[in-house]
Amino acid sequence: MELQDYLRDEILEEADLGYISEEERNRRLTVFDKALASAMSDHLVAAKLSAETSAKETQVEVVDGNIVAWRARAKGNEADVLAYCAKPKEGRSLPGVIVIHENKGLVPYVEDVARRFAKEGFVAVAPDLLSRRGGTQAFADPADATTALGTIGREELVEDLISAVSLLAADESVQADRIGVVGFCFGGGMAWRLITKDSRLKAAVPFYGPNPPLEDVPNIAAKILAIYGGLDERINAGIDEIEAATTEHKKVFEKIIYPGAQHAFHNDTNPDRYHPEAAVDAWQHTLQWLRRWL
Repeated sequence: MELQDYLRDEILEEADLGYISEEERNRRLTVFDKALASAMSDHLVAAKLSAETSAKETQVEVVDGNIVAWRARAKGNEADVLAYCAKPKEGRSLPGVIVIHENKGLVPYVEDVARRFAKEGFVAVAPDLLSRRGGTQAFADPADATTALGTIGREELVEDLISAVSLLAADESVQADRIGVVGFCFGGGMAWRLITKDSRLKAAVPFYGPNPPLEDVPNIAAKILAIYGGLDERINAGIDEIEAATTEHKKVFEKIIYPGAQHAFHNDTNPDRYHPEAAVDAWQHTLQWLRRWL
């Protein structure tokens, strides 16, 4: 599934489910299509330059007595990759996890997930895949952030994720051969893509993410636990294909499908999608999987 098609379908699905009005759907589609027609418009370039100029240097924020969180930059090919990081205040040779955001960018929900991992003993790095467009903070409207993501090539996004893995591996608290990835929605799809391109990833938990190109499955080194919502027909249509491909190439693959849960059910800041029981259970399975393989 092409990235632009996936993001466009997300807009249509929100309208079909009644989360946005027909008028809002048409507005978002118009903005999205115009942005694709002019991916590097003067507006995007200006937003990028402005955000890069105003971005602060690395800061450390004490979240509570047991963990610390800070903002960092990883060296990227086109621009620095901005990231939110969190880890236990004490400890060495810890497992690390890349946390990949949904299609709205690096929002507080994802930063909170990074802190949750830190409280469980992981070093977490949540990269901002809008870094090439100035970062998520450059977009006041979440719909504009989604549109901007659609103007970045899939290969470029994977490059930025690989930079984030390198940032995580270089942390003195991390044991570099104990790194995994977790992603949500768009980020679930990018987690799949990442593990086909970076063998440093030893475990992966993609939440309701579209499949990677099936011809890339042989490249996967990570052990995969795929999480799905039972009502997510669009993404679930690809389950049989990815299960067959991972079986054919002898990859460790397990899946959990939660009946009654929709796409994005883990996001506790989205009352239209959040499914508390499924979210809690999926989180526990995620921790168990990462601890098993990292």
